[in-house]
Amino acid sequence: MTELRYLPDADDVTAFEATVEEATEEYIILDGTYFYPEGGGQPPDHGTIEWDGGSAEIDDVWKDHGDVRHGIASMDGDLPAAGTTVEGIVDEQRRRNLSRMHTAQHVVSRVVLDEYEATTAGNQVYADRSRIDFEPASFDNEDLDRIESLSNAAIESDHAVVKEQRPREQVEANVDEGRALLGMIPDHVDPLRVVAIEEFDMCPCGGTHADSLGELGEVTILDCTSKGEDIDRIEFTLSGVE
Repeated sequence: MTELRYLPDADDVTAFEATVEEATEEYIILDGTYFYPEGGGQPPDHGTIEWDGGSAEIDDVWKDHGDVRHGIASMDGDLPAAGTTVEGIVDEQRRRNLSRMHTAQHVVSRVVLDEYEATTAGNQVYADRSRIDFEPASFDNEDLDRIESLSNAAIESDHAVVKEQRPREQVEANVDEGRALLGMIPDHVDPLRVVAIEEFDMCPCGGTHADSLGELGEVTILDCTSKGEDIDRIEFTLSGVE
C-alpha cells in the first residue's frame, strides 16, 4: 500500500525520495508519494520520476486497491528495479494552481450554502478554471455578482487554512448540514482528513489546498448554466492562474 505523504498537511512538498515497489511500461508504484492521485473532483499531479540511469514523465496518477500508480507518458533508460531509490518531482506550478482552485471551491461552496442554502452536488477543479453544481439553485445575474463579491471578501480576510486529521465522530458533530456528503465516505474511514478555514468553513476533504486564503487571488465567475431541475452550475477562475 502506497503511503500518501502529502496528507494531512504537506501540500507544499513537490520533491521527494521514495523506493520503487513495482515498475511496468505503463506505471510505477512507490512505497510513498507526494503525487496527488485523481479523486474528489481534483485531477492528478504531473511531474517526473528520476533514478540512476533513467527517468519517466508522469501525466496520470491513480489509486488501485491501496496502491498509487504513477502513469508513464514517456521514459528514458531502462525501467527501475524494485527496491530502487528514486526522486519524485511534482510539477510545482500545476500543484499550486490546483491547490488554489480547490480551496477557492470551498470558499464559493461556503458562500452559496450560507446565502442561498444550496448544497454542493458536485464539483471539478482544473488548473485554470473550476465548476461547482449547486442544488437547489436558480441563480440570476444579481446572485452571481453577490456570490463573486462575497467570495472575494472572504479571500481578502486571508484566513489560515488548516489541514489535519480529526476523529470522525468530532467531524460529524461539527460539520454544518449541507456542507459535506459524509454518507459517501465509508464508515471505516476514521479519522477524517479535514480542511478548516478559520472562522469560515470546515469540511472533510482529501485534496491539496493553499495554506491561507490570501494565496488564492481574485475569483471571477465565468458562467452559470442549468444542469437540470433545481441544479445550477457555476464556472469560475482565479487571477494569476497559468
